[in-house]
Amino acid sequence: MVSQIVENDASGSTPYSSYVQTEQLHSLQALVSDSPVEMAFLVNVQIMELYWALTVHELQTAQANLCADNVAEANRTLARIVSHMKASNATWGSLSWMTPSDLLPILMGLAATHGRDTALQGWTYRHMVYLLGIKSAEQLVYFEPQPIRYRQLEAALKAPSLYDEVLRALRRSGADVPEAAAERDFAIPYEPSGAVDRVWLDIYSRDDPADPWRALAENLTDIAVEFTNWKYLHLLATRRTFGRRPAYHGVDAVDWLTPTMEEIPFPELWNARSSVGGI
Repeated sequence: MVSQIVENDASGSTPYSSYVQTEQLHSLQALVSDSPVEMAFLVNVQIMELYWALTVHELQTAQANLCADNVAEANRTLARIVSHMKASNATWGSLSWMTPSDLLPILMGLAATHGRDTALQGWTYRHMVYLLGIKSAEQLVYFEPQPIRYRQLEAALKAPSLYDEVLRALRRSGADVPEAAAERDFAIPYEPSGAVDRVWLDIYSRDDPADPWRALAENLTDIAVEFTNWKYLHLLATRRTFGRRPAYHGVDAVDWLTPTMEEIPFPELWNARSSVGGI
């Protein structure tokens, strides 16, 4: 199907094709099996990759907004991220019919063509996760075959996450964010702070719809929800198409993925909800 599209295209281009780069785009589906469903699988995986890259771009934009203390623009950016994540999550619906009989021939072809696969080597996803504040230095080992990406991710590991920039901006605005929470070794996993809990509790207790920090808190919460939704859909898809076979270098795929459901970004936003309303 793909080769037919490419062969039938006349030489030259149009403004649309030049901008979207349709020639290149429709030549990127290099199938590795004879499975009739591989095209659907690969296209959806590529779409997710593009959405992760878009989300990385937007997260970095939101960080720049916060560094400039432009909370209103940060909220506009964060709202876009929520929309992107919802769209990315919807791609799972295009694969909801997959069974082990559909997936395994593709994985066998992938192993024979490119070597044994691990989703841990997805650098766009890992960059997004680091920007969301879920830092894990041990994940870098999977990117040693890609020196450029290794350096990119190592820099992201050591740099402030989106939430770090939120806390720093809150501190500059006069909120009682401890210096230890705002200025720290950013490569180390973030430890929730009771003082930061109280900052968010104060913002929610005022319950001012016009407060840009309250809007930001809800945008961050929506992002955390959509990120967790993606991981849950991934876990269910793994259960449905792969079962409890060993993956990730011999580890049961379901057992490896299940603990990641507890990795929810922006912890104090969730902690503070236990005290909102005073009950």
